[in-house]
Amino acid sequence: MLKISNLALCLWLAASSHCLPPDKVSAAHIIKTRSIDLNNAHGLAMETRLDRIVEPSGYKLEIEPYMEDGVFKGRVSINVTFLKDSDVILIHCGHDLEITKVDIFVPFFDGQRVEVKEVTLDAKKPIATLHLSAVVPKGTKGSLDFAFNGNMETSHTEGFFKATYMENEEEKALVATSFRPNNARRMFPCFDEPEYKVVFELSVVRPKNMLALSNVPVDKTDEIEGEPNAVWDHFELTPPMSTFTLGIVIGDLKQVNMSVFKDRLGNNIELRVWGRSEFVPALVGVMDKILVVYKHITQLMKSPLPVSRLDFVALPNYQGVKPVDNWGLIIFKESDLSSKGYLQLTQEILYQWLGSLATPAWWSDAHINKALVGYLAADIAFKVNGGSEMEGKWPMTVLYSLYYEFSKRYPHSRITGMKQETACTKIELLFRMFNYTLGGDTFKKGLQKFIESRKFQTFTGDDIWENLNTAARADGKIPQDMNIKDVVKSWIDKDRLPLIKAERKYDTNKLVITQKVFLRERPHDVPDAAKMSWPVPIIIAREDRLNFSHTVPSSWLKDKKELTIKSMPNKDQFIIVNPEEIGPFPVNYDQQNWILLSNYLQGKDRLKIPELTRAKLLHDAWNLAYAGDLSFATALNMTLFLKDERHHLVWDPVFTMIDHIGRHICSCIHGKFRAYVRILLTPLYQELIKNEREDEENWRKNLRSLTKTFLCQAGYKPCIKEAQEHYSKWMEAKNPDEGNPISNQYICPVFKWGTKKEWEFGLQRVINFPPSRKQSERTYLLKTLAGCPIDEYKINRLLNITILEGNGNFTETDLFLIFSMLTGSSQGYTTLFHFVNNNWDVLKEKFISKTNLWDNLITSATSQFTTEEGLELVSNLYVAHQGEFASAEHIIEKSMRNIREESKWSAENLPVIEKWLDAYLANSSVKDDLHM
Repeated sequence: MLKISNLALCLWLAASSHCLPPDKVSAAHIIKTRSIDLNNAHGLAMETRLDRIVEPSGYKLEIEPYMEDGVFKGRVSINVTFLKDSDVILIHCGHDLEITKVDIFVPFFDGQRVEVKEVTLDAKKPIATLHLSAVVPKGTKGSLDFAFNGNMETSHTEGFFKATYMENEEEKALVATSFRPNNARRMFPCFDEPEYKVVFELSVVRPKNMLALSNVPVDKTDEIEGEPNAVWDHFELTPPMSTFTLGIVIGDLKQVNMSVFKDRLGNNIELRVWGRSEFVPALVGVMDKILVVYKHITQLMKSPLPVSRLDFVALPNYQGVKPVDNWGLIIFKESDLSSKGYLQLTQEILYQWLGSLATPAWWSDAHINKALVGYLAADIAFKVNGGSEMEGKWPMTVLYSLYYEFSKRYPHSRITGMKQETACTKIELLFRMFNYTLGGDTFKKGLQKFIESRKFQTFTGDDIWENLNTAARADGKIPQDMNIKDVVKSWIDKDRLPLIKAERKYDTNKLVITQKVFLRERPHDVPDAAKMSWPVPIIIAREDRLNFSHTVPSSWLKDKKELTIKSMPNKDQFIIVNPEEIGPFPVNYDQQNWILLSNYLQGKDRLKIPELTRAKLLHDAWNLAYAGDLSFATALNMTLFLKDERHHLVWDPVFTMIDHIGRHICSCIHGKFRAYVRILLTPLYQELIKNEREDEENWRKNLRSLTKTFLCQAGYKPCIKEAQEHYSKWMEAKNPDEGNPISNQYICPVFKWGTKKEWEFGLQRVINFPPSRKQSERTYLLKTLAGCPIDEYKINRLLNITILEGNGNFTETDLFLIFSMLTGSSQGYTTLFHFVNNNWDVLKEKFISKTNLWDNLITSATSQFTTEEGLELVSNLYVAHQGEFASAEHIIEKSMRNIREESKWSAENLPVIEKWLDAYLANSSVKDDLHM
């Protein structure tokens, strides 16, 4: 047995500041008390795993927290089995944890007792190596015993942490754990990997005036001799579980209420809600929500939750991004548990099955688990409250962002951290696709088979897909030559999505389905694009028998082969492929079918097409036109029904489209496009302001706000007048630099459409901005000064004063911000280009040595043009100053390449857009006299 003195160990670990204070080193069990988020799964996937020398089969853990000092000590005995002959054992141990004693107990070998000779700690990894006095044979069973000390975390609520809060004008303390994903090693030496699922026998010391909660109920409580203010709580044996699901809470908490839920299999579970005394009233209705959600989940899951109690704790001053989903003990921020929504609560209860009962084998599988929980939670939340919490936008909120990301030439190139998140989103949508295409009963059956087969164990994605496949095969829901695992692999392995082309042959009533990679950004020169294909479910809604509840595919498009479907409707009736966005892919049609769809949507029966599908048709058309796969005349015709459309889901993608196209077209047709936007949005806005209520839904408030913002940008006269009236109050203030007395919503319209005097007033407020005010207010003001105007005078004035005049009130950071904001409109970057061209020598001398600023200036001034005229401007600048660009040489060369591609798009589409706008404005029944 290796014994190490407390002082010697502190020196050995070079961590003397982490030792227990002298009065806490004794063996007495005393607590001195006062009166009182996917985690980085990608990084975790790369974490070094422990060598599989031994595996644990159970922990006996004792923890003594000293709350006043924020320290703790403890002991743990771990039952292990040797998996190979070895004289070393590797175990996780946080660098701040101090091992004061370690023993190994195994049978005698050659008449000698095996001891721990030495413990070494990896300087970079939280791993301790126990060096043994003899080689222990494979198959040997024994135990490892540790005594240890440590510090509670006080600056963050993770690991084993202490938090304080005020109640009744008194400071109180609590301690709790948040071990996900790999923080258990910071509290005790352990095998801190998900696959080691074993039982825990936990004991903790707590003050008598506090409560201790863990994963399971307290089995017994023992008095501590000589310590009248503290007791030992010994908890029942837990089910087999991973270290990160172990949980402890010690604090002055009150039970809000308790309910016993009996599931359909006759299993009883106590559901309890806890919070501090002052917060109890805010938690009164939480149990009703829990019961509703729990009922839905138990109807979904066949396997009962193998715990007798589930506690929901509203923890004061908990700062975690997401709740702590320990098995049987879920810790929430107070505001999260008391909130009105159902989604997060549903997610956390689902994690009891998908995360605790069945656990991802490694962090590389965590995103699949998160995706499944995310989909099921959204589905249940919709059933519970009609999706009002998400304003009905799911799955559009995640789907459309996925379309944009995967249609780029280089997905994730700008924000590499998005890769895991978008992969998770795609899998979530695949679960949704299978729920539709297999049918809800078959999907549920496959999910239940998966849970039953992996309970108390770990799983990989393959376990889910194989169980879904077995259920689908048994119910005849997939073709015999298909396997769900292969389907999923095809979708997951590519950071792309397919575009389906549905071309009807009206003379024979046939439909020909083909696929290709969906790309929006130009050029479409993605490597291997021609080789990419996906297994795609083909689901068709047809006008002659509209039925949006039938979601089983009539067939699957596999490999790269085209698919021909017979018996389509006659030529004057439309079809819709992939209604309700059942699969994550856009669909293009032949010209005639688009016309049929546009006409139907403008007719009296348009509401027979559900809002999600109406939104899809609109979104697909506009994005296909943007990508060059559809005429803009067709896409713009698809917006004609919006004059009668009032559902916010359908309007939601419209604002993104207006923004995308508004940024892309040249200034030559901006006036006509703004008039189109005003005519499009005015009836909706007038109706929204007419029926405004204080208690109205969030979606209505958001829709009104968006509509107003885009109308203001388009020069809607009532908006400009209102903004100027409010702005005048600031201009008339005695001390305008003391603060901005008006809402930010009024500033951009004034800077864009208002007078030079109004804009100059804003400029002076930036110049004279007092350091005592929040700098974020100055930043917002400068962003709008640069990004909102379309008047060349205002833009040149800003560039002159900040660059040529060298006004000392503007920093280099300000210049970066100005350049960036000017790229948002054709007037902005065109004026910036001419400014650079006209002041080349001065700017070169000023910035050539400041590489980042110079490169940013050249990028902003040259990269945004989209027409032949723009290409000529940039090319002339390049020729005139060839060899003078220094570090920005490659930037302007890249700009010319990109403009050359964009100019092809503009040459093809701008005449079409302008012609359509001319006809639309000429035939519009709405008189557009509401612009500046």
